[in-house]
Amino acid sequence: MKETLKPAQTSAQAPLRQFEYLLITVPAGESVPGAYQRLREHAEYGKWELERSTLYMGGERKYLMRRKVFRVERTLEVY
Repeated sequence: MKETLKPAQTSAQAPLRQFEYLLITVPAGESVPGAYQRLREHAEYGKWELERSTLYMGGERKYLMRRKVFRVERTLEVY
């Protein structure tokens, strides 16, 4: 199983993104219950939600998960 995290861009010139994405790729030979268990763990502990699942002809599966990016603003001025 391969996981790729695409974080939200945070530079001053980057547009503000609402979500960050996690792409989980499951090869054809891996068991479906094992893949579902990994998805459940990400959803429960990492606050991820499943956005899209894709099944390819060879048996490979890809799951795109997302979670909301929380922007925290400083409320205390430090001198």
